[in-house]
Amino acid sequence: MATALVTGGTSGIGLAFAGELAERGYDLVLAARDADRLAETAADLTDRFGRQVETFPVDLAVRSDVDRLVERLTDQQRPIEVLVNNAGFGLNTPLVGTDVELQDRAIEVMCRAVLVCSGAAAEAMRSRGRGMIINVSSLSAWIYKGNYSALKRWVLSYTQALALELARTGVQATVVCPSWVKTELHERAGVKRPRLPGWAWVEATEVARVALDTASRGKVVAIPGRGWRVAVWVLRHAPDALPRFFSRRISKSRSN
Repeated sequence: MATALVTGGTSGIGLAFAGELAERGYDLVLAARDADRLAETAADLTDRFGRQVETFPVDLAVRSDVDRLVERLTDQQRPIEVLVNNAGFGLNTPLVGTDVELQDRAIEVMCRAVLVCSGAAAEAMRSRGRGMIINVSSLSAWIYKGNYSALKRWVLSYTQALALELARTGVQATVVCPSWVKTELHERAGVKRPRLPGWAWVEATEVARVALDTASRGKVVAIPGRGWRVAVWVLRHAPDALPRFFSRRISKSRSN
């Protein structure tokens, strides 16, 4: 039976991916920091979908933990057919200053771990001639919201480059760029959710479904929501003043 590995798979978008993959017939490997929460999530998914769920306690900011995850990704006796690099967190740290501890952690989790895990998984998948890698970016990649936007822009660009390198190998690399999703991200980052109309939010389940469907069609960039696909086209082709204006409005909505 095919197996999928999801990082940050105990809540939010990661949990939605786990559920969608289980419903599509995949066994699961869930990687996250909280061992107790991993066990609870695994039991729930097994109960609901009847799939085998392996738990993998790991902190992706710790390089030795990432190395252990790479060993699992490259285990050809227990192959991983789908990798979802979802782990991440909100980043509400100013760019001005000398304290970069949280910034360093964000780079390790949302950039380096994506790079290392994707590269290892891609090599193992390419040797088998099949596989799927989905990296979770954000619509923030097209605006300017501190280092979070910069990191998510890197994920977008990296996945597009990876997809080119994997062309005609049977391995698909896709990046999903959701808008605002009601998860624990804002609370954990210590920021208010922006005051946006209801249509601006997407469900985590939609993010997972759109990403998997897009990857299955061999497409590289997935943007949940037709309206947001139009918005991204506008942001890409409009003068640079528009993304800056939009970024200022988002900051203002959080401070009110």
